[in-house]
Amino acid sequence: MKHFVWLALLSSVTLFAQDPPSRVARLNLLQGPVSFQPGTLDEWAPASRNYPLTTGDRLYTEDRSRAELQIGSASVRLDGRTNFSILNLDDATMQVGITSGAISVRVRSMLGDDVYEVDTPNGAVSLMGRGEYRIDCDPDRNSTVVTVRSGEAELVANGQTFPVHQGETGYFDEGTQQLEAPSPPDSFDRFTYARDRREDVAPPPYISRDMIGWEDLNDNGDWRNVPEYGNVWTPRVPVGWAPYRDGHWAWVAPWGWTWVDDEPWGFAPFHYGRWAYMSDSWGWIPGPVAVRPVYAPALVAFIGGGNFGLSLSFGGGGGGVGWFPLGPRDVYVPSYYASNNYVNRVNITNVRNMNAANINYVRNNITNVNMVRNITYANQQVPGAVTAISRNDFVSARPVRQSAISIPVQSIARAPIMTNATVAPQRSSVLAAQGPVNVARPPAAIYTRPVVARVAPPPPPVSFVTAQRVQAPIPGRAPDPVALRQLQQQTPPARQVFVRPAITPGAGIQARPGQFQPATNPRAVSGQGQPQIAPQRMPQQFPQGQQRPAVVPPPQ
Repeated sequence: MKHFVWLALLSSVTLFAQDPPSRVARLNLLQGPVSFQPGTLDEWAPASRNYPLTTGDRLYTEDRSRAELQIGSASVRLDGRTNFSILNLDDATMQVGITSGAISVRVRSMLGDDVYEVDTPNGAVSLMGRGEYRIDCDPDRNSTVVTVRSGEAELVANGQTFPVHQGETGYFDEGTQQLEAPSPPDSFDRFTYARDRREDVAPPPYISRDMIGWEDLNDNGDWRNVPEYGNVWTPRVPVGWAPYRDGHWAWVAPWGWTWVDDEPWGFAPFHYGRWAYMSDSWGWIPGPVAVRPVYAPALVAFIGGGNFGLSLSFGGGGGGVGWFPLGPRDVYVPSYYASNNYVNRVNITNVRNMNAANINYVRNNITNVNMVRNITYANQQVPGAVTAISRNDFVSARPVRQSAISIPVQSIARAPIMTNATVAPQRSSVLAAQGPVNVARPPAAIYTRPVVARVAPPPPPVSFVTAQRVQAPIPGRAPDPVALRQLQQQTPPARQVFVRPAITPGAGIQARPGQFQPATNPRAVSGQGQPQIAPQRMPQQFPQGQQRPAVVPPPQ
């Protein structure tokens, strides 16, 4: 690994290089125990539903456990005993790794530059278009099985490429490539088919299919047309409910403080759109349907600065942190570093009738300590809109409803408005877990198995401990990404990423910086730079009668 060259570090810095991705992977479903390891820590914790995963994060499912991720209009499902990692997730790339178990990937749409890649110890699997794909990894046999239910895949293994067409299954190991008809469906296939049927319902005409979590809305609320706002979704919740109250806060790099909601429908309404209080109830207003919405960690404004709550009866904890949901025309100003273009996009794609002039006015009224001046927020004075907890409960990822504190109305009225929570995170903030927790971990032999990559993933994230050395000008603000990139070159990551290249660019072919492959994307140059072979077609069975890779033994 020490000779592994990260070409991405040599690429030039673009104007918007500091911007975070516009999408994440929502941990949508958990069945049984599932373990989570953030990319910035070398620790494991129980996975949380609705947690936003990104580059560097890992999941491990125990025996008979399953999980589902939503990435835009794509879905990734994990079977039991699966060691899964996100190698790269940005606006155009979904690159994941698997060293044991099985995953199913459903790609609903693919734009011209999109890359969908699954990396395994035996080779890289490029998903070439819309379709349904299954990838199984058997560490005991050192083999990988790729099944294409629909679509087209291209495998890069043993220095060669070969296609797997719709209705075919490819088996490959260190020296063998074989094709046959798919095996009969098993319990994992039936699970994925059931999840597919749930997604096959068309979204409402006022919701973008690329908005993560839209599928949960119809079963948990009602749509109505409000003349002032257009189509509004009202959740079925008890009287007295307010947004951003049933859940907890987590520190998710590169955004910083992120809301993780407890409700099964609690993703889309808390990371896209805006909330309005109408006729004694809350309604959620989605943004324009014609554009892909940009993810935000939490669409709220915070109240109070560093001394907020010290003079109040906050139940201890070194003061308090309060917040309320942004309203229909409120501008969201990120607390993390972002370009003007990003700030415009994260607002215009989530709010109807928002324009750059409104956004610039608000940005010009934010002080250098992220304090808001001369701005009145729609929900600031709504009864019950403000939620507050102690700072200790905030950074410890404790459930908000259990820790919520009542604040006098007069205190809310005179408290300053902030664009971020001025509270520095702790390790528990990253894990979104309280105290030491014993969870299952993948066996070391599986965890350290290198995967073969066709597209070079980015360097691993800077560790949480190292990132905290970058002194943020404001407590609770994510570190400067430029400073973090410098740290990436100077300090070791939180943990090693076990990746090796599938292909070395051929002579005379110009490789794009940051990629092993000698081209723009796998679909554009299928088979270039390496010999393409026709794998042997097997009449019935894989070697030794294998139909599905045997599962790995449970961790000891």
